[in-house]
Amino acid sequence: MKTMQGPALFLAQFAGDAAPFNTWAGVTDWAASCGYAGVQVPSWDARLIDLELASTSKDYCDTFLGTAAERGLAVTELAAHLQGQLIAVHPAYDTLMDGFAAPHVHGDPKARQAWAVEQLEKTIRASRNLGLTAMAAFSGALAWPYLYPFPQRPAGLVEAAFDELAKRWRPLLDLADENGIDICYEIHPGEDLHDGVTFEMFLDRVDQHQRCKMLYDPSHYVLQCMDYLENLDIYADRIGMFHVKDAEFNPTGRQGVYGGYQSWVNRAGRFRSPGDGHVDFGAIFSKLAAQGFDGWAVVEWECALKHPEDGAREGAAFVRDHIIRVTETAFDDFAASGADDAANRRILGLDR
Repeated sequence: MKTMQGPALFLAQFAGDAAPFNTWAGVTDWAASCGYAGVQVPSWDARLIDLELASTSKDYCDTFLGTAAERGLAVTELAAHLQGQLIAVHPAYDTLMDGFAAPHVHGDPKARQAWAVEQLEKTIRASRNLGLTAMAAFSGALAWPYLYPFPQRPAGLVEAAFDELAKRWRPLLDLADENGIDICYEIHPGEDLHDGVTFEMFLDRVDQHQRCKMLYDPSHYVLQCMDYLENLDIYADRIGMFHVKDAEFNPTGRQGVYGGYQSWVNRAGRFRSPGDGHVDFGAIFSKLAAQGFDGWAVVEWECALKHPEDGAREGAAFVRDHIIRVTETAFDDFAASGADDAANRRILGLDR
């Protein structure tokens, strides 16, 4: 058993053009004031981090870490969700996905993918320079438009998509291994890695790569009606990161998992601030403690109702209250009788 670290906050949903959310010093000041001990940093947001410098300059990284440390914060991980999404994009999503990339590669899928690969490489090297051991990413998706099995999929279509996805990611996983970094894929609808089965399909194709890990976020499992507690038992050895995000699923006679194209407020399944949804976080924190997960509990604020700053402040306290400081002794040690091999044999009647 191990004690988890936290609370930490994923900054992607908070970075903005107004103070204090538009500078690294400002946002870390604010996160510390909310009660956080760590922050997870979106590598794509130049307002917070210069990824090019971070990937090449240890001095820059030392200064970056120092700014956080002055405020009592650790940098927990870098995240590369948006760049990872662009490693594999189905043509149906080309226009939408251009917004995740640098302007000079818009309208050019091959150039956009090459840019994304470079971004992932920089994030891996920046993570090493920051002394980190893991980074977050999305997998991207080639097969997602064919999720529902009608119209009938041609034989081999999904297999070809996963073969190509693994081919694109394998060099990045190898580079991550060379730099001592786990790539933790957030298991997420919209990605080809959206549940345990698809993660295993990918894992098989990258030869059970030791750097291929999961970012566990139970909210996405609630909205898929998955058993998010059993998932922890199945993939304990592959879970490298944890997002504390809540969700609720309230199906009606009119609407279910697919949501009827409604806004987040009006969907049967919607994200909520920690503690406001259906996720049993008490059970999750207990399982992770028993399994020896000693990474960070990172709040990812996404809520259809609550103001983000309120969600952030409440989230810090929520995580702090749920982290289990694991015991170093058994509760009944006070009653231990003390024994040795000879005594054990006598107790079992083996010397009669």
